[in-house]
Amino acid sequence: MNGKSQIPKNILLENLKELVPEIFSEEKIDLEKLKATLGEDINFSNERYVLNWAGKSDAFRILQSPTTKTLVPLRNESVNFDETENIFIEGENIEVLKVLQKSYFGKIKMIYIDPPYNTGNDSFIYPDKFSETREDYQKRVGDKDEEGYMTREGMFRKNSKENGQYHSNWLNMMYPRLFLARNLLRDDGVIFVSIDDNEIHNLRILMNEVFGEENFIDNIIWKKRYGGGAKEKYLISLHEYVLLFAKNINSLPNIYIPLAEQSIEKYYKQKDNNYNIRGPYRTHPLEATKSMGERRNLVFPIPSPDGKEIMPKRQWLWSKERAYEALKKGELEFIKGKNGDWTVHTKQYLKDEEGNIRKDKAFSIIDDVYTQHGTNEIIEIFGNAQIFPFPKPTSFLKYLINIGIQDSEGIILDFFSGSGSLCQAIIDLNKKDKGNRKFICVQLPELCEEKSEAFKAGYKTIADIAKDRIRKVIDKIKQEHEGKIKFEEGNQDLGFKVLKLSNSNFKVWRMNEKNSAEELEKQMEIFTDPVSQEAQIENMVYELFLKSGFDINSKIEHRNNCFIINESEMILLLEEVNLAVVNEVMNLKPSKIIALDKLFEGNDQLKTNTALQLKDAGIDFKTI
Repeated sequence: MNGKSQIPKNILLENLKELVPEIFSEEKIDLEKLKATLGEDINFSNERYVLNWAGKSDAFRILQSPTTKTLVPLRNESVNFDETENIFIEGENIEVLKVLQKSYFGKIKMIYIDPPYNTGNDSFIYPDKFSETREDYQKRVGDKDEEGYMTREGMFRKNSKENGQYHSNWLNMMYPRLFLARNLLRDDGVIFVSIDDNEIHNLRILMNEVFGEENFIDNIIWKKRYGGGAKEKYLISLHEYVLLFAKNINSLPNIYIPLAEQSIEKYYKQKDNNYNIRGPYRTHPLEATKSMGERRNLVFPIPSPDGKEIMPKRQWLWSKERAYEALKKGELEFIKGKNGDWTVHTKQYLKDEEGNIRKDKAFSIIDDVYTQHGTNEIIEIFGNAQIFPFPKPTSFLKYLINIGIQDSEGIILDFFSGSGSLCQAIIDLNKKDKGNRKFICVQLPELCEEKSEAFKAGYKTIADIAKDRIRKVIDKIKQEHEGKIKFEEGNQDLGFKVLKLSNSNFKVWRMNEKNSAEELEKQMEIFTDPVSQEAQIENMVYELFLKSGFDINSKIEHRNNCFIINESEMILLLEEVNLAVVNEVMNLKPSKIIALDKLFEGNDQLKTNTALQLKDAGIDFKTI
């Protein structure tokens, strides 16, 4: 407090910093970055403190360009599709992030990603050019194989260190994805990004730019293995990093995590009359250390079990009122020394008075879980360590989840899903504490090498491995409960929806300056019916409600030629329209109705009357 009133300029700057932290550099607005964020005049040239690289302007254009893609449901690959709220999406993650922008804007509590580390042996997609035509795209990246998968040669490029734009290629891949991911986070959301020494320096600056330097929380160090081998030339590297940023650090509550089982077993061993409610306890001296400032009100006698008064050598940690209250409740322990003197200790119980296990502050070092633990999990699930080499261990991810989500409830997004370790970690945590965490995991259908153990085991893509891993984890839990678990209120969500990134169910207008009059006429003829030949009704339903801002788990009811979304928040008319259908949807009083224009073909009067009636009723009506 400085006694001065807030001025409009400072209020505006604070609001801008929350909305678009990426436009600030050294606490000042970077006008070039502001223009780029708005999609205008994207060209970085002026000297200033900023992370710049070859292709950054293109990266801005990529994230600004819209997508016409959609998600289609794959029921036969899912488990309990209609009941579950867990989601697995197969597709290129930047396009998926764009598809999710409207439906999940500001809804994700936590993001964890394990992107390519840019070691010189990674293969990843670059550059992204989604504004080009499908034909040009396929020419650039290579043809599809007979089953419709993009070939490895076309889909991936090895980013060798000999490449002149080695770091730039990686930054171009990461920047738009992080930018789009930030939009999806809740105001109290957080993001964790795993990385190693190859790009930690660039990633930190990149995330400062996207999320705002003020929203940096910590750089977590993970000791990933016990020791090294003979191949290291200089030092034995034992660690990786996890960068942790908040969406808005001012909205983030204090972070506490459940005590680790190892700590409970090691320290909480003693029992007293409160054991049934508060569990075992450990003790701490009530005597204050010298590091605590002197306070005379903390010097007072405490009666010992034999009636003698115990005085502190210096002072107590607690006030007299608090110490005597603990004494009354039996929460102090007295230990008699060899010389007959008493020392006073406080009892720290495992549980609070309501029976909830205590929580503690998290450390920024993880040194009790190793890569081998992740490999062991793959062996346990698949019987073969080489199905997916070096996956993140679920116990490592559980530690991060407990930091990111404090109330055991919220959506967690991972758009570099790999083998699905995060999915398993969430399912296991929910089983343990009856939590209600949900996952949205995205994985590219990256082809497995034909010589790989995964391919030999029948897995064509990495996405196939992840989906099967989730199924096996769910099956194991069901077997443990003898198949008696039902999806009723209070029971664990043991399922997941599978969706796949796909072309729109509606024809995309392709227009450029080179179109001749004849080509334009052909385009207009095509668009007399905008529905593509490959379109299916259910896929159209999903595309329309996603692009209208409804999330993937929206409730869909099909009744009398109407698709009713979330109990009449929106109604889709895709099969038939007549007077009876119009009257029924009017009675449901939805906020919005979308209908195929071709359903009114030959009955302009019905269309006109319907539009007028719905307008009078205050219902938004659109035809496509």
